[in-house]
Amino acid sequence: MLYPKKFGDNPLYPQASDFRVITKDESNGHGVLALRSFEAGELIAVINGDIIPDILQHTLQISEGKHLLDLYFTGYLLHSCSPNISVDMQNMTVTALEDISANTFLYMDYAQTEEVLYKQFPCSCGSDACRGWITGSLEMPASSNSSKAKAEALELI
Repeated sequence: MLYPKKFGDNPLYPQASDFRVITKDESNGHGVLALRSFEAGELIAVINGDIIPDILQHTLQISEGKHLLDLYFTGYLLHSCSPNISVDMQNMTVTALEDISANTFLYMDYAQTEEVLYKQFPCSCGSDACRGWITGSLEMPASSNSSKAKAEALELI
């Protein structure tokens, strides 16, 4: 199990036999690598962590003023504008959006859970749906401005 004993022993918590947190590369930092395959719609894991009031780099927003600090699993999920997983912060679950092969990184869309990001950043996901500049859901650029946002983000690099 990836979680320490203080969170209990739920068999649906992320297991060390299924996932590994590793360094992806210099620009993305750490990410969660699936060590086995998952089918679209499959429950990947039930998540847990410390509930805190602050937005930090590795937190996910549960609701206004309430954030999950999970330094063992979800805090290291990578971003993509075309994610392969969905994170449900009300039910504390992670579900596969598409078939995921073994040795594939897990990608969520940070705007799915965050109203405002701890730190905005230029996106490098390479997706056709790439928004260019990653923000929280309340800060999302209009779709008609996404090309402009991408161009502006590239100028900042």
